[in-house]
Amino acid sequence: MKETIDSILQADRRIFRVAIFGSARIKKNDANYRMIYRLAKMIGKEHVDIVTGGGPGIMEAANKGHKAGSNGNGAHSMGLLIKLPNEQKSNKHIDIKKEYRHFSERLDNFMMLSSAVVVAPGGLGTLLELVYAWQLMQVRHTCEIPLIVIGDMWKEFVAWSKKWQLRSAYMKPEDFDSIYTVATADDAMEILKQAHEQYLKAGKNACFNTVRYGKKLHVNGKKAVLRRLS
Repeated sequence: MKETIDSILQADRRIFRVAIFGSARIKKNDANYRMIYRLAKMIGKEHVDIVTGGGPGIMEAANKGHKAGSNGNGAHSMGLLIKLPNEQKSNKHIDIKKEYRHFSERLDNFMMLSSAVVVAPGGLGTLLELVYAWQLMQVRHTCEIPLIVIGDMWKEFVAWSKKWQLRSAYMKPEDFDSIYTVATADDAMEILKQAHEQYLKAGKNACFNTVRYGKKLHVNGKKAVLRRLS
């Protein structure tokens, strides 16, 4: 039976998976496209699944790079597409895909599927994905997973958030514990490797978003939090 996004969400298989967000407007000759291609290729070589928005730009770079890295090793390259007025075609490097009518359901599925999130440069859609993932962790609806933001634009955004939201006591210092600002694919991969190792070591005691967020339960009735990475 062919796997679908719905069957993966319903199955009780707890797999470490990385979500990659970023702009659909970035072209193949852009440095950010090449960076995400390289990062996704490294992820694929580690036998780790990825999930993207399934479209062009950064999403294509991620799915294409992952396909090159996994090279038939069993890791899946997934795409969660969104139905838009101007039809956005899926890229051709996806193993499993699903199209959504509403951003809210799509974002919820992203979070249920993911054990780590990488955010590349992007516009309003990427900003929405970043803030949605961050806010769900803040209110403990999801596991505390690495939220890795790459590039100067996100470094400045996090700095802005600390300057205005943290200093105004609208946020707490611990709200920033899971945010990692990095400049390169190698920096991001080092964090992902550490997170994956912790995830595997924790085994059944690890926090899984299919359980924590999808089923609104704690694993084994306990709060399981990924410790801050070095």
